[in-house]
Amino acid sequence: MASDYIKSFGFPRWGEYGRDKDAEPVRMCDYSGCSEKGAHPAPKSPGSKERWYFCRPHAAEYNRNWDFFQGMSDEEARRHMNDAGESSDAFASARTFEWGGAVDADGYTANENAAYDALELDPGSGPDQIKKQYRKLAKIYHPDANPGDPAAAERFHQIQTAYDILKDKNV
Repeated sequence: MASDYIKSFGFPRWGEYGRDKDAEPVRMCDYSGCSEKGAHPAPKSPGSKERWYFCRPHAAEYNRNWDFFQGMSDEEARRHMNDAGESSDAFASARTFEWGGAVDADGYTANENAAYDALELDPGSGPDQIKKQYRKLAKIYHPDANPGDPAAAERFHQIQTAYDILKDKNV
């Protein structure tokens, strides 16, 4: 009876603790002589789907010493870099993320007009005016100046976002 009590932790209807669980497999680090858990995959070679599994320190060491072009001739490495460069250059030249929307008659997007409104400025204000107004409003609405005021925190966020939009536009 005492042994049943120990196995069930005093709750007989629960039964033995963990009796229905199978052992969980643990993959060991592939680094020679390491007995840690190998939870961090690393490629065995460029383009290969095969992986080594290392502990964190050995994965970091492996990554520091990784040379993608190892075993390639200079010509193969140059060709690979040019192929990769062409595809990334094409993406960069698309400038997809620079477009802020259609512009109005004055040449400003809806986001830029909203940013000027948030900073309480006329559209087309210069960089010095934008910076001065941002600093003025930031001092008023900063969360450190208004602890516990969610409206002030929201207003500060609007001011910060507006400044981020306009400072890039007027550099």
